[in-house]
Amino acid sequence: MTKLTIVAFDGTRFELDAAEGSTVMENAVRNSVPGIDAECGGACACATCHVYVDDAWTETVGGPQPMEEDMLDFAFDLRPTSRLSCQIKMTPALDGLVVSVPERQG
Repeated sequence: MTKLTIVAFDGTRFELDAAEGSTVMENAVRNSVPGIDAECGGACACATCHVYVDDAWTETVGGPQPMEEDMLDFAFDLRPTSRLSCQIKMTPALDGLVVSVPERQG
């Protein structure tokens, strides 16, 4: 299991054990993290699982693929560290990953 921290907009920290191969979105939904709507269920067909990757993790996580970039156009308050949490798969390299949830989803 890898450690994943999701910080809700109100500052509440959700410290989770994430299975390798699961997505940040799956872990957020499974643990009822507020602000992760995940309307498309992880199909990269909406922008309702938008998160900000902590600056210390942006290089390790990497940038979005073209399809994700297109969906991010619909995200609220887009930032350079914005990603769709359905597209971030947990790996041992991401042990300790920290992401934050925006004020609202697009």
